[in-house]
Amino acid sequence: MNIIFTAAARNTIRRSERGVVGMIVKDAKVPATNPAMIYKEKDIPEELSDANKEQVKLALVGNDTAPAKIVLYVLSSDAENYEAALNYFAVKKVTWLCCPTAKTDTQTETIVTWVKDQRDERNKVKAVLPETEADNEGIINYATASVKVGEKEYTAESFCSRIAGLLAGTSNKSSATYAILDDVTECEKKKKTELDAEIDAGKLVLYYDGEKVKVGRGVNSLQTVSKGKGNPWKKIRVVESMDMIHDDLVLLSEDNYIGKYPNTYANKCLLISAINSYLAEMERNGIIEGYTIDLDVDAIKEYIIKNKGVTRDEAEAMSEAEIKKQYTDEKVFLAASATLVDVMEDIDLNIAV
Repeated sequence: MNIIFTAAARNTIRRSERGVVGMIVKDAKVPATNPAMIYKEKDIPEELSDANKEQVKLALVGNDTAPAKIVLYVLSSDAENYEAALNYFAVKKVTWLCCPTAKTDTQTETIVTWVKDQRDERNKVKAVLPETEADNEGIINYATASVKVGEKEYTAESFCSRIAGLLAGTSNKSSATYAILDDVTECEKKKKTELDAEIDAGKLVLYYDGEKVKVGRGVNSLQTVSKGKGNPWKKIRVVESMDMIHDDLVLLSEDNYIGKYPNTYANKCLLISAINSYLAEMERNGIIEGYTIDLDVDAIKEYIIKNKGVTRDEAEAMSEAEIKKQYTDEKVFLAASATLVDVMEDIDLNIAV
């Protein structure tokens, strides 16, 4: 099992170099193959309108590299809502979701609610939406009102596809902060104080540095921090790493452990060893550092008090090793901690002269 978990970590790290974009568009003609899997421009369905073809091309630009693929779901122009597409993406896993006409179609709030529900369930999808203050780590609030690519001007709504592709094309070794958009020739002009205020408010914005247009900082829309969601949750890269680890450990445990081993202390130790192998690989690749994984003594103690006829005094008198070996029926209580590694973004350099 250790080998399986280590191999899975390596495969995930390779896959995370290129995310998958899910895109919802409305068109007069729904392609014969719908949804369509698009890897390169030649895969774009011919039936699509020129406007929708352009949106797909924007997403394909990417950042360090192009997205792994775009999963394009086409709705009929007269579709009243995005329900069919969202139901599909609830099952078909994508990393980033974008909808080039979400604001026009008054579907932004529906998407926000859907993303929150999906993330609470287990589908760690994230969406790029125009000028949407969602206060959630799964929503990127893209808030640059207008940009130009050559002579073509794009609103925040019509440029979300480009941002989703950029985020999907950002490897796990870097972040979207200061990512350069070579194709953008002009963007909305703002003072540094205005940009800083927008970034602090959870808005992803572009700015012109005097030579080129680039992303101000890779932040999501989260504003309300709590014990469960601290300031690191505001960073796109950190949330990406958390989502990746969550998805892997859930699937690996389901496929290789749950329902396959008796719930003995020895087998619990086997699971801990396998997860440890996975986390060690993540640490070697700079995703996390300083991690721990072990049986959750406090949770086991509470369980045996409530379910095994053990008194509070008896439980408190047990050693940690004794508690770990207590039988907990079908339950496995684990506790882990890790520091998610961010990238360099703020450099203070004091030069004495």
